[in-house]
Amino acid sequence: MTKERKPAFETKCVHGAYKAGSGEPQVPPIVQNTTYRYYNAQDVAELFDLESPNFMYTRLASPTVKVLEEKMALLEGGTAGIATSSGQAATLITVLNLCNAGDHVISASNIYGGTHNLLGVSLKKLGIDVDFVDQDLPAEEILKLAKPNTKAVFGESLGNPALSILDFDKFSKVAKEIGVPLVVDNTLATPALCRPLELGADIVIQSTTKYSDGHASCVGGMIVEGGKFDWAASGKFPGLTEPDESYHGLRFYEKFGPTAFCTRLTAVLVRDFGCAMAPLNAYLTHQGLQTLHLRMERHCENAMALAKHLQDHPMVEWVAYPGLPGDKYYELGQKYLPKGTSGVLCFGVKGGKAAGEKFLENLDLTSIVVHVGDIRTSVLHPASTTHRQLSESEQIAAGISPSLIRVSVGLESIDDIIYDFDQALAQVK
Repeated sequence: MTKERKPAFETKCVHGAYKAGSGEPQVPPIVQNTTYRYYNAQDVAELFDLESPNFMYTRLASPTVKVLEEKMALLEGGTAGIATSSGQAATLITVLNLCNAGDHVISASNIYGGTHNLLGVSLKKLGIDVDFVDQDLPAEEILKLAKPNTKAVFGESLGNPALSILDFDKFSKVAKEIGVPLVVDNTLATPALCRPLELGADIVIQSTTKYSDGHASCVGGMIVEGGKFDWAASGKFPGLTEPDESYHGLRFYEKFGPTAFCTRLTAVLVRDFGCAMAPLNAYLTHQGLQTLHLRMERHCENAMALAKHLQDHPMVEWVAYPGLPGDKYYELGQKYLPKGTSGVLCFGVKGGKAAGEKFLENLDLTSIVVHVGDIRTSVLHPASTTHRQLSESEQIAAGISPSLIRVSVGLESIDDIIYDFDQALAQVK
């Protein structure tokens, strides 16, 4: 008997989570409505009791959004996924699903500026304390930050824009020692290059606005749970293990097991905060995911070529790209992202901040945008934009120097990209 073949990642990108029936649309359709009709009260009651898989209101679930959630869960290797209105919303409700006022989170410091501000400022106002730590410290040093009320350990698989690679073995060990989930933002790596759930993470989030969409067309976020974390073992997660008063005493972990985290996200957090993804955005993001494997391959190829070119350029002081031999995170990149270290690199122009600004002003093909991870090559100066809300010391701790220029290398001809950088650098002299 022939052994059943499991489809490869590339095939999952194209075909995963949706198969049209006879006479049905080959492409998942946009179900653009707010509500769904029923013909008896019992059917609707089952929806409110979480006893039915059907739909009732697009803030909670939509057929179009559901396809995207199932596709992303499949690609990340998780048990369930929840789409949100943005990556920030995904991070917010993930933390709120784990923490109450008075709780604590340990986070790597080398993370996206918006996430740093969310964790360190906004959540602090809600009574959730966050300690930021140098992710390169030994596990023993990170464990010193643990408290009885610590509820999560957080990091990014590939730091934005520091390009630091998370040591999954170390961070998963720390999380297990504390008895809490390891939450990993996989935005810059995507499941095409890194699958955190296979490396020790328990929950994966990402801003689908970036590479998952890939075309700068729509904002969104995603949360995927691994389904293996024991929410009852530590007694730290009453929201998942204790009776929920808004669902007649239902215990989420007892009833839903490996999908309890995502079920509660929808039933409580998305319900109450309303951060649902719109059906049109889900449709466009799903379209992007179908070519994710191809795009990430070319992003990595172009980024490596540009990094090597800049490394030898007389007007460039330094280059950071984990795919370059000799880079601080090269070994971790080979270990955890062997297919490539994404399409983002950083460098500094000789002459410091003023020289960098002049370089930006003379770019032609390359765009200056507050974005990363789409098909067009773009640049940004994080210290004055995405991380400007941080103090200089906080910027340095996050891997942001005053001269750092972040480059999101697109899918144009690498010769055209290099030409544009060369002509802009030539005008800095």
